Amino acid sequence: MSLPPGATIGIVGGGQLGRMSAMAAARLGYRAHIFTPEADSPAAQVASAYTKADYADQAALTRFAEAVDVITFEFENLPADSLALLERLKPVRPGARILAISQDRLLEKTFLNEAGIPTAPWVEVRDEADLAPAMAKLGLPAVLKTTRLGYDGKGQALLRAPEDLAPAFAQLSPKPLVWEGFVDFAAEISVMVARGVDGTTVTFDAVENRHKNHILDLTLAPAPLPLDVREEAQAIARRVAARLELVGLLGVEMFVTATGGLLVNEIAPRPHNSGHWTIDACPCGQFEMHIRAVAGLPLPPAIRHSDAVMKNLVGPEDMAQWPQILATPGLIPHHYGKAEARPGRKMGHVNRLFPKGALPGELGIADALALNET
Repeated sequence: MSLPPGATIGIVGGGQLGRMSAMAAARLGYRAHIFTPEADSPAAQVASAYTKADYADQAALTRFAEAVDVITFEFENLPADSLALLERLKPVRPGARILAISQDRLLEKTFLNEAGIPTAPWVEVRDEADLAPAMAKLGLPAVLKTTRLGYDGKGQALLRAPEDLAPAFAQLSPKPLVWEGFVDFAAEISVMVARGVDGTTVTFDAVENRHKNHILDLTLAPAPLPLDVREEAQAIARRVAARLELVGLLGVEMFVTATGGLLVNEIAPRPHNSGHWTIDACPCGQFEMHIRAVAGLPLPPAIRHSDAVMKNLVGPEDMAQWPQILATPGLIPHHYGKAEARPGRKMGHVNRLFPKGALPGELGIADALALNET
């Protein structure tokens, strides 16, 4: 049964993904109640209510659940016990099982491989004695990663030579770690997939993601790749969603190999930075699609009416261009309401639309964004 207008959607997490989810909920007639330990969080600024408490505060979690009709979350680094408590009190979409898989690279890679979905080759590294066998099996270069709490390039180390192994192992925590064989990829892409309570599944177009300092910088929609590769990426995303029995939204990040093969890198059961282009280029963007799935509403086709480029605005350097962005016709600005532009902090993004099928090449993208660098 779908939630009626006026119902309250609880969102755990107070960042920009929660903010844009709350704004999408308001468009559909819902209230949003944010649970976050932060004061003046981006999401709380636009919500009808918020609870300021630690994510492990069981009394506060219980009060929060009693005040809402359904619960979702906007980032993965939540205590499993907290989400399990919420799930006993109200529907949580996506559920605690999916969160647990996405939180742990070992669980995530095992799940994907058991579902027949290819990933980069990998082995588990529990102690320093596992390093030499891992190197013998998968070779160098390689990437050593934490199983938990890694994002935007954090929690990983590039291994180029045998002498890199012991320092990298000592530096990274928590243990165990994952040794990933190095992938010589041609592009990084992602697909946003939504699945409703009734099993209806829709996928947005596959997009190409380009990073700077390990943080997403540009997203090109659609990815400038052959149609069969993009369609296979969408098919993989649908398979992952079905195997998870997802209710909600999921980002599936993939590598495209030099031969056009696809390897899944990570899954994220929430709206995703690489889906921000959909807000302006699609009749129903990723945040509305997420809220629709969580609320039990029908899911419309995830179509786009325009091609698009999304540019992240990170730290003081990018935000110095905010006046120029506001003064440039054709740029669609999105500010996250954060007061301080710290280095590496995502402050907002800007979208630029193009007629469908007219996404320009490299020089055209830089010129269209009218920014100092891409």
